Amino acid sequence: MLKDLLYKVAIVAVKGDTGIAVKALQLDSRAANEGGCFIAVKGSVSDGHVFIDNAISNGATTVVCQVMPQNTNDNITYIQVENSAAAAGIISHNFYGEPSAHLKLVGVTGTNGKTTIATVLYKLFGQLGFKCGLISTVQNQVNEQVVPSTHTTPDAINLNALLKRMRDADCEYVFMECSSHAIEQQRMAGLVFAGGIFSNITHDHLDYHKTFDEYIRVKKSYFDALPKSAFAISNADDKRGAVMLQNTVAKKYFNSLKTMADFKGKILDNSLRGLHMLVNDVEVYFKMIGEFNAYNLLAVYGAAISLGQNKEDVLLQLSNISGAEGRFDYSISANEKIVGIVDYAHTPDALLNVLATIKNLRQGNEKIITVVGCGGNRDKTKRPVMAEVACEYSDKVIFTSDNPRREDPLEILKEMEAGVKIVARKKYITIADRREAIKTAVSLSTKEDIVLVAGKGHEKYQEINGVKYDFDDKQVLREMFEMLDK
Repeated sequence: MLKDLLYKVAIVAVKGDTGIAVKALQLDSRAANEGGCFIAVKGSVSDGHVFIDNAISNGATTVVCQVMPQNTNDNITYIQVENSAAAAGIISHNFYGEPSAHLKLVGVTGTNGKTTIATVLYKLFGQLGFKCGLISTVQNQVNEQVVPSTHTTPDAINLNALLKRMRDADCEYVFMECSSHAIEQQRMAGLVFAGGIFSNITHDHLDYHKTFDEYIRVKKSYFDALPKSAFAISNADDKRGAVMLQNTVAKKYFNSLKTMADFKGKILDNSLRGLHMLVNDVEVYFKMIGEFNAYNLLAVYGAAISLGQNKEDVLLQLSNISGAEGRFDYSISANEKIVGIVDYAHTPDALLNVLATIKNLRQGNEKIITVVGCGGNRDKTKRPVMAEVACEYSDKVIFTSDNPRREDPLEILKEMEAGVKIVARKKYITIADRREAIKTAVSLSTKEDIVLVAGKGHEKYQEINGVKYDFDDKQVLREMFEMLDK
C-alpha cells in the first residue's frame, strides 16, 4: 500500500487515496507503467516535475513531488514532500522491504581510495567465509555474480533493488562506495549503515560542488547522519580527518601512519614486491604497493576489527589480497623489463601519490614516462595542476585525451599545458590520440623504465562527443609491450 511506503517521509500535503497499491517506482517518466509511482526529482540537468504528465500518460497512478502541479488529475494520488530526492530514497527503502536493515552495510567516502577500500573489504570478508555484496565504480557484485556498474553509487531505486538482491542471496556484509554526488543528491536516504570510512579529501568535483568548502560539507554530512550503532573510521593524517567525525554520534576511530591512532601503521619497506608494514605492532607483508595503499589497508583493517573480526585472521587474509582493477595495476614487458602501470588517478593529489610512489620504487636511474589527460565537461581548474604535477615528478610526459566527452580535446590539452612551468616545457609532448600516446611512451622507454598511464584505470571505453568507444588502457599497453618485445 502507498501509505506504508510513505513511512518516515516528510510529507507537506496529500491529494488522493493513499490506500492504493503501488506496483513499481520510477524516476524516469519514460519508464512509468500501470500502477507505478513516479517520483519527480529536481536534478542538476533536468527537473522531473516537467515530466509528471508524461508519467501519468504512461500509466503512473501516484506522483511524489516537491511542488504540487497547478492542474491535478482526480484519478491520480499526489504526495507533496519537503524533499523529493530524500523521499525517493526512503520510499525505495520501504518498497524493497528495508534491505539495508538486514545487512551490515559499510559505506566508504573520500576523494581517493574508495574503490580500493570497498573492493579489498569485499575480497577480505569473502575469504573470511562470509557472503558479501560490493557496490563500486568498477563493478557491483552479489557474492560471485558480477552486476555491471554505471555509476559509483546507483540512484535510490536501483540501489535499494540491488540491496534487496543481495539480501535475497543471503549476503551478510555489503561494502559500498559513497560518492559526493550521491550524498548530495540523497540517493542513500533511508539506508541503515553499520559503518562509514573516510579515506581523504582533495581537489575534485568542483564543477559540481563549486567550492571546496561545499565539497567538504557534503562528505561530512554522510558521517553526521550515521546512527549510534555504527562505527566511523577516519584518516587522522588528512587535515580534515578530525572534522569529518566532529558531529557524528557513531563510534569514532582513526587510522594513521604518522601519529597515534586506533589503527596505527608503519611502513618498513615499500617496493614492487609489496608493502612490509607494522600494523598495531604486528609485522605483515602485503601484496599491495605504495603509501596510499598503506592507508587503504589500515582503513580496511580498522573496519574489519570494528565489525568484530579476529585481527590475526584479518591480517593473514589481507596479506594475500591484491587491490582493485586499474588501481596501481602493473605489468612488466617480457624482454626489456619495462614496467607498465595503469592507474585511475584523475585528480592532482591522486596523480601525485602514484608518481611519488613510483619514484620511491625506483632502484636506479630508470626513467618515469607518464601518459595523462583530463576529462571533458568536468572541473577545469585541476587541468593545469595535473599537468604541473606530471611534469614535476616525471622524466617525460605525454599529454593526451582522457574522456573528452563533448569538449574539444585540443582545448583541454591547451588548458593543461598552461600549468607547465617554463623550466619543464622540454619535458612534455602532446599527442591527442590516446593509443598513439601510449605507443609513443613505450617507444621512448628503454630497459627497466617505468611507463605510467593515468586517468582511466579500469574503464573499458573512451567517451568522445557523447559516444563511448572501446578502449582499455591495460590492453593497449599490453599490445605495445608485445610489439616492443618482438
